[in-house]
Amino acid sequence: MNENLKTTRPALASPWVYFVATYIWSGIFGGLAILMNLSMETAAGLVLVLLAALGPMVMGIAFTYLTRDNEGRRDYWKRVISFNRIPAKWYLIIFIFVPILNGLAALLDVLNGGSGATWGETALNVLTNPASILLSILFATLFPFIEELGWRGYLLDRLQEKYSALVSSLILGILWSLWHLPTFFVRDSYQAGLGIGTPAFWWFFAGIIPLTFVFTWIYNNTNRSTLAVILFHSMVNFTGELFTLSERADTYSILLWFVAAIGATVIWSAKSFIQRKEAYS
Repeated sequence: MNENLKTTRPALASPWVYFVATYIWSGIFGGLAILMNLSMETAAGLVLVLLAALGPMVMGIAFTYLTRDNEGRRDYWKRVISFNRIPAKWYLIIFIFVPILNGLAALLDVLNGGSGATWGETALNVLTNPASILLSILFATLFPFIEELGWRGYLLDRLQEKYSALVSSLILGILWSLWHLPTFFVRDSYQAGLGIGTPAFWWFFAGIIPLTFVFTWIYNNTNRSTLAVILFHSMVNFTGELFTLSERADTYSILLWFVAAIGATVIWSAKSFIQRKEAYS
């Protein structure tokens, strides 16, 4: 990590302080939606869920200004807006990794007698209204932008100042997955549709863990680009909207995410997830 960025107020710079603050923010608004038994399909319910989702971003920006000097603050925003810091080959990975992984999961299902995947609602809407693709892209990018200004934009650096990329990813993956828990109790949310205690419930939380490892791998190899993980996170969402995997194919996709996470750890340096020169020599 960049050792030239100075830390002020070391006590506040602890990643655990950030986690607690983010959980409190999101818990207050998410808790209100639950206590009021609001549906995601109502204006009040949607507003409260959006306010809860703002937790990582609000705290990411706040703690950057509380714990970084001026150079660190400038660095924070540069990593959000700069396309130049992302090496060209990583754009290819960002945009084709998820479609290939999901396609492979669907193929495995088909080879085992399943349906593989069907066109998602976004793809079907495009057939009748091509302009709707713009709204779908915007929506697929909204939550990644909100979340990544905190999780990777601020927190990942703080974790990697103390731990290896491997340990940092594991910590972030577990706590990021648990952060989604309140949405399972908000009526008509995607998570509520998965049910509580169902196999889909457990797979949801398990699936975020390997995803986090791949996000770290991309972040550390794109000069700590927050923009890179925003784009990649958006591709995860957008691909899911274009194609709906069958239940078994979805399970295969999660298993493939674990394979990808293990590959990033084994082939690349477990300490930093940055390519070792001897790896392919």
